[in-house]
Amino acid sequence: MFDYIWQAAVWGQNMFQEQALLLLGVVTIIGFYFGGLARRLNLPSIIGFMVLGVLLGPSALGLFHGAHNGEPGNIGGFSFITEIALGFVAFTIGAELSLHSLRQLGGGIVSIILFESFAAFFVVMLVVYLITRSWPLALLFGAVAPASAPAGTVAVIQECRAKGSLTKALYAVVGFDDGLAILIFGFAAALAKMILLANLKVSGSSESILAAMKEPALEILGSIVIGTILGFIFCQLVRRLQQPRDMLVMVFGTVLVATGISIYFHLSLILTNMVIGFVLVNTRRQALVRRVAAPMQEILPLLFVLFFCLAGAHLEIADLPKLGVIGIAYILARTTGLMGGARIGAMIGRVEDKIKKYVGMGILSQAGVAIGLSLIIQKDFGELARNPQVAAAVKALPAGEKLMGDPLAMGAALITTITATCIVFEVVGPILTKIALRKAGEIPDSSGPPSA
Repeated sequence: MFDYIWQAAVWGQNMFQEQALLLLGVVTIIGFYFGGLARRLNLPSIIGFMVLGVLLGPSALGLFHGAHNGEPGNIGGFSFITEIALGFVAFTIGAELSLHSLRQLGGGIVSIILFESFAAFFVVMLVVYLITRSWPLALLFGAVAPASAPAGTVAVIQECRAKGSLTKALYAVVGFDDGLAILIFGFAAALAKMILLANLKVSGSSESILAAMKEPALEILGSIVIGTILGFIFCQLVRRLQQPRDMLVMVFGTVLVATGISIYFHLSLILTNMVIGFVLVNTRRQALVRRVAAPMQEILPLLFVLFFCLAGAHLEIADLPKLGVIGIAYILARTTGLMGGARIGAMIGRVEDKIKKYVGMGILSQAGVAIGLSLIIQKDFGELARNPQVAAAVKALPAGEKLMGDPLAMGAALITTITATCIVFEVVGPILTKIALRKAGEIPDSSGPPSA
């Protein structure tokens, strides 16, 4: 009997793995109820979606799985859903960033973005240095610390129907700080490589910091230019549309075009789509902005179910024990840097008290962008390790100094730690965002949860 049960379970697993549409349909339906269960526990529904993803991922049932032992995985085939969802999230953020609202928040919002990003960088860098005594490794951890995950924050705001000055501040901070994070990453990664090569006494292999900064600067500039052009085209296309279904078709198509162009030219899909929404809200009347926003509220819940289930499927619980001292220190240092920096920036910018108190709680989520930056480091440092001079210098290092001087060991330590810590930040971040919005009084008592 047990053999029949086992064979049936294996058959079901194979069927799901081969039928992507069937798997997505099941995820959508079951995810709906997992989200409702999370809300009953007074948690954001995205926690329920992520729990379902973990159960369906390699940590449990394995219906979603990555490449392993030469076998291709199926989870990479769903990456387009993640990219589309991020595109819609970014568009939504941009459409909330009217210059009038930003002027009401004052220069304090710029101060918050600058201080929270740089504080996260410096605090993480110093703490990791005190543990490892390796400046290159400390710079690498500091480089990925400012990167945030806007999807978690936006999902909680949308679900709770939050409105108010803190909500506007959160939209602005999670929208703009990724651009600054990319610049910080470019500078810190280049400096880490230079110091590492100097420590290994390898000559003639390092590039200048200004040269290394060129690529992230072009990425940001290109995203702004493409987003601006597409934004004005989009405004012309929708200005005479009245029906919500027509608006939805045009928004969906524009987000796909912007996301596709961004991926092809290696631009930031978040910044590109955010600029489209920014152009819309600042060049057209509010009546048109509301007509564009209304149908988006109908599709975002579905995208959030799929996005956060897939995010949960990427999280391997087996990675948590790998945190170690550096991982725990990274969590504490990044949290301290972001929340403390946001508080200091808010004080210097003289924003209202509730923003000063709670904005730091709403920006802790970290996921795809940070993991992506870590993968870039792993790739670049892997290529560096193949340099004959570097390989010879690393071979001569004492066994206890590999982590401080071996590019391969540094890349592996970074990607392992960031992947594991993102599990913590993706769970804790949305919960703290909801607490912050509630304490600020920006969640209406009468608001029920969205239909999905």
